[in-house]
Amino acid sequence: MPEYDAGSPLRSVLPFEAEPARVRNLRNAVRGQLTDWGLAAMADEAELAVSELASNVIKHVGGGTAATLVLEHAGERLRIEMHDMSRRPPVLVPLARDDEEGGRGLRLLAGVTADWGTSLTVTGKAVWCELSAGAALCCRRMRRAEAVLTRYQGDVGAPAALRSRSAQALEESATGLIADILHWVVARGGDPDGFLDRAQMHFEADAA
Repeated sequence: MPEYDAGSPLRSVLPFEAEPARVRNLRNAVRGQLTDWGLAAMADEAELAVSELASNVIKHVGGGTAATLVLEHAGERLRIEMHDMSRRPPVLVPLARDDEEGGRGLRLLAGVTADWGTSLTVTGKAVWCELSAGAALCCRRMRRAEAVLTRYQGDVGAPAALRSRSAQALEESATGLIADILHWVVARGGDPDGFLDRAQMHFEADAA
């Protein structure tokens, strides 16, 4: 894999061949660059975004396609651009069913980034996304919640083969978990309504 050119301290350009075996090296290069920029806390979210963007090129443009990853850091925002030679823009399709693969990558990208989009270039297109410190924190919280809810599915007796990380399944598990927590609050002599109000206040403060 070629060395990436850090160039300006706030810009990194990395040409690569869009092959599955190269994606890991690409993620490692991103983590190294962000560490150099003092943005190690955003590395997990950036690696996730880069993986999805690279996978999108492999799946929809073609394995072995020449592509370029560009990282730009300005203020509290990190911009990630994936350039390829196809002029066909990606489409965010309606929510995919559990048995559908299409549409999941872009929905994940939209869910963990502050913003994303696509633009045509002289040689093709660029799909870009932006991460912020707040978006990174949100993504970490989403991963923690998903891990807890997946364990909860096992605790309530769902066989491993039937456990699902689909939005609907996790939402049903979240409802059950919240109900169990309210039972715990009541058993300890607490006020469930007050507990929910405080949780809502924390959520609104973090989302502000």
